This record gives sequence, C-alpha cells and structure tokens, in this order.
Amino acid sequence: MSEPLTTPGEGFHPHLHTRQGDLTAPLRARLHHVRADSLDGDTAQTGGMRRFAAVSGKTVGSEKLWMGQTHVAPATSSSDHHHGESETAIYVVSGHPEFVFVDSGDEPEEVRLRTSPGDYIFVPPFVPHREENPDPADEAVVVIARSTQEAIVVNLPRLYALPVDGD
Repeated sequence: MSEPLTTPGEGFHPHLHTRQGDLTAPLRARLHHVRADSLDGDTAQTGGMRRFAAVSGKTVGSEKLWMGQTHVAPATSSSDHHHGESETAIYVVSGHPEFVFVDSGDEPEEVRLRTSPGDYIFVPPFVPHREENPDPADEAVVVIARSTQEAIVVNLPRLYALPVDGD
C-alpha cells in the first residue's frame, strides 16, 4: 500500500506543489483538511457552551468564513449573546437543542425553536439569542458556519431589554 497523501492533523500540505521548486504556496492556493481530532478550542466562548473552530482565519487562513462545532452540555443553557455583524447558520448534529430569541412584533414575545438532528437554524446579525439543551443526560452538538472569519461572540446581561416587574 502506498503512503497516505495527508498526515493526520496536518492542515497544509507543502508536498502538494504545482510548480517545480515551489514548495511554499500561499495558504489560499491549497485545500485544507481539518481532521475531527484537531479542532481548535481557543475560540470566543459563551457560558454553558464549548466552541471548536475547524475553518477560520487562524486554522486555514479563511478571510470571510468561520465554521466549527458547538457542544451544549446536558441540562444547560448558554448565556444570552449575539454574533455582531456575522450571519450564522446552524446544523443540528445530535440532541434536541432549543434556540430562544425575542420576536419584536407589536408585542415582543419570547420564542423557543425546538430542533432535532438534521434541522437548520439561521441567526441574522446582532440578534440576541441563547441555546439551551433540556436533555438531562446527553449533550447537544451543532455545526456552525459564520460569514466572518472568526467566531464573534458578544455576551449580554439579558436576552432583551423589556421591562421586568419591579424595574
């Protein structure tokens, strides 16, 4: 059997050159293979969740895209947050995470989106929300893609600014 063309965990493959003698092609001239066991946990975080970058400016040199995984522990709710100017697409891999936001129609009301594996969620820029995992035993795992190269996370003191009894 021949030697594999990629080495586990190796994201840039200098042995794949296109011009004779050109062994250092720019990052943006190559495909990158990011293996599941080499995701980067050094990302912006929100309480109750763990984010792992797969595709980012840091990992592969992307300029307009971030993609990774988020794990929400059993019986956990994230902090309220938004993702700044970034559009966010979410694909549910496992579990039944719930996404909570405020629909600001005539009468603002809290909305809870209950999901299942295979479902998708779209989060527009600057929309406050939180993720919850009501399952008492199993974590929820989602894949996230963002329109910015890094995971922007702005943690908030509350989901929305509505008067609370006593305010």
